[in-house]
Amino acid sequence: MAGSDSVVIDGDSVIVVDPGMVADRDLILAPLRRHGIEPEQVTHVVVTHHHPDHTVNIGLFANAEVVDFWARYRGDQWLDHEGDGYRVSEHARLILTPGHTAEDATLLVETEAGVVACTHAWWREDQTPAIDPLADDQVALEVSRARILAEADTIVPGHGPPFAGGRRPIG
Repeated sequence: MAGSDSVVIDGDSVIVVDPGMVADRDLILAPLRRHGIEPEQVTHVVVTHHHPDHTVNIGLFANAEVVDFWARYRGDQWLDHEGDGYRVSEHARLILTPGHTAEDATLLVETEAGVVACTHAWWREDQTPAIDPLADDQVALEVSRARILAEADTIVPGHGPPFAGGRRPIG
């Protein structure tokens, strides 16, 4: 059930993506600490969609701004953002990728090795299931998948290790 948790370090920004359900919260916190990052230092939490297996542990990062498909949340403030293309940091931006849910977003991160997409447009590294049994709109999901493949070199799916995107293989 655990989702793919990711961390992006971009200058002064420390972004955690989808801190969902884990058997032990140390599975999220220990890797951060190995890189010298304490939970209080996380500046942003990005959620690709609002299913519990991707959101349960948002509260571990009390100082972070939470970003979803349509807004930013800091403390008790709801702050709008422009949606598609919103820059979370200098090298990380959201694109709207509905299909799995109507509220899905993908974080595209520009790295020296290429563009990495953190998304739930796919569940697993083998790109299964091809037909998403929980999809709100399979047709919209196919359009979103094509967009992600066109923009990303590496894709981190919702539940598992990364796979090569449409621009070039991992490596």
